[in-house]
Amino acid sequence: MLALRLARGTHPLVLLRRLLVAAASAGVGFLLLCTLGHAAAHPGGSPLRLLWCAVPLAATVHFAVAVARTDPSTRPRPGLSAVGLGPGRLTAIAAASTAVACTLGSLVALLMYLHLRGDITGLPFDGAASELLGAGHPVPPAAALTLLAVLPLTASAAAGLALRPRKEAPRPAEEPERPPTAPGGLPWGISLVTAGLAIETYTSRGTPGSGLPMPGHPDSSPAGVLAGWVLTAVGLAVAGPALTHLCGRLLQLARPGATRLLAGRVLMEEARRIGRPLGVVCAVASGTVAAAALYGDEAGPHPFGPLTGLGAALVTGCTVATLLTAALESRHARGETTGALLRLGAPAKLLRASAALRAAALLAVFAPLTWAIAELAALPLTG
Repeated sequence: MLALRLARGTHPLVLLRRLLVAAASAGVGFLLLCTLGHAAAHPGGSPLRLLWCAVPLAATVHFAVAVARTDPSTRPRPGLSAVGLGPGRLTAIAAASTAVACTLGSLVALLMYLHLRGDITGLPFDGAASELLGAGHPVPPAAALTLLAVLPLTASAAAGLALRPRKEAPRPAEEPERPPTAPGGLPWGISLVTAGLAIETYTSRGTPGSGLPMPGHPDSSPAGVLAGWVLTAVGLAVAGPALTHLCGRLLQLARPGATRLLAGRVLMEEARRIGRPLGVVCAVASGTVAAAALYGDEAGPHPFGPLTGLGAALVTGCTVATLLTAALESRHARGETTGALLRLGAPAKLLRASAALRAAALLAVFAPLTWAIAELAALPLTG
C-alpha cells in the first residue's frame, strides 16, 4: 500500500518509466502465453521456444532494475529513518513497486491473449489471431499463471538485490583518497566475444533437426548459433565499462583543454554506470546488423514471424531505454558537481560541448566495434 501511495505523488516522468516497464512486461507475458498455447496445440518440442523468450525477459528485467535505481522515492533522505523508512525499507518499496508494474503488464498480456485468441468475445478484433495462438486447445490455467509470475518475481528480486544496502569499510584517516581504478573486465570480455564467434562459426552448419525452433515459425536454426550470440552479447556487456573508461583516457591525451579534460573525467567516473548498458546496446545492434546481412537479400520467405518481430522489438526497446535511464542516473549523480561548476563561473556552453564530446567519443569507439562483430557473426552464416 505504501508503494501505491508513493506512486500517486510521483513525477509524470517517473510514472512514464514505470508504464514503459509495464508495457515491456505485457509484451514478454504475451510471448510466454503464445509459447504455452503453441505447446498445447503442438505437443513435443515446443518447450524449447521458451529459450527464445528468455532473451526479451532478461532485457525487460534489466530495464526494470534500471528504472528502480532512478526512482526518487527510493533514495535515502534525511528524516526518513526516524519514521521507519530506512535503507532496507526503501529497498523493499522499490522491489514492491517493480513487482506492481510487472504484474500490471502481465495482467494486460493475459487479457490481450484471451481476447485475440477468441476466449473473450464482445470486443473489437476478438479472435483475430486464433490460428496463431492455438485457439480450440485449452490452456492450463496453472501453467499460464506460473509463466506470468516469472517476470514480476524475477524483476522484483533483481531490483531488491541491486538496491540492497551495502556496508562500506571505513578508510583510515591517513590514507589519501584514490582516483578511480579502471574496470577490469576487458580481458574477460574479449575472451567471451572470441569464444562466442568461434562457437557460432563451428556450429553454423548444423542440421535442422538439431536446432532450436524460431518463435512464430516452424523452421529451426542451429542451437550453437544462439549460444554463440549469447556469449558474444555477454562479452560486450562485460567489456563495456572498460571500453568506456578507455574513451575517457583517450580524450585526455596530448595536453587536453578544459572541455576534453572535463569530458574525459566524466567518462572515467561514470564508466561502470553507463558502460554495461552501452555494451548491451552494442550487442543488440550487432545482432540486428548480422540478421539484416543474413536475410536482407533473400527473395524467399524469411524465418521470422510476427512473434519474432515482437521479441526483437522488446529487446531493442528495453536495451535502448536502459541506456537512456542509466544516462539520466549519471546526470543526476553529478548534479552537485555541475552546480558547483556553474557557481564558479563555468559557462553552460562548456558543459554542452563536454556532453557532445563524450557522445562523439563513445560513438567513435563502439560503432566500428559493433559493425566488426556483426560482420564476423554473419560471415559463417552467409558463407
